[in-house]
Amino acid sequence: MTQKRFSLDSDFEKLLNYSRVLVDGEWVFVSGCSGFDYSNMTISDSMVDQVEQTFRNIQWCLSQANVTFNDVVRMRIIVADRDAYLEAAKVIGRYCKNAKPANTTWFAELPDPRIKIEIEVTARKHEKKVKTSA
Repeated sequence: MTQKRFSLDSDFEKLLNYSRVLVDGEWVFVSGCSGFDYSNMTISDSMVDQVEQTFRNIQWCLSQANVTFNDVVRMRIIVADRDAYLEAAKVIGRYCKNAKPANTTWFAELPDPRIKIEIEVTARKHEKKVKTSA
């Protein structure tokens, strides 16, 4: 079985030598994403803006593996800003409405004090059914 790896070439990826996305057969593993806009290496002070950007980053990662957020089966969320969590939860809930993945959330410090939230997801590719004529 062949593995494929994709990267955003972030400073953290380079420092720690990890893949942003790893595809292993039907499984897609997306490393923790934050609210950094990697096109200009900026991050908003707003929790809502960070969560929205985090999901844009996750969607990019999933697209590299030819899956969508509806294929996500597991999320792990680390929240650094406990006071803004309810703001984040509303945005997260909107993205999870259809997929309804398993979810674990905890509060902890993150490596960069500007990061208020980090989200990791696991998705599973589904085989496309091919219609056959009888």
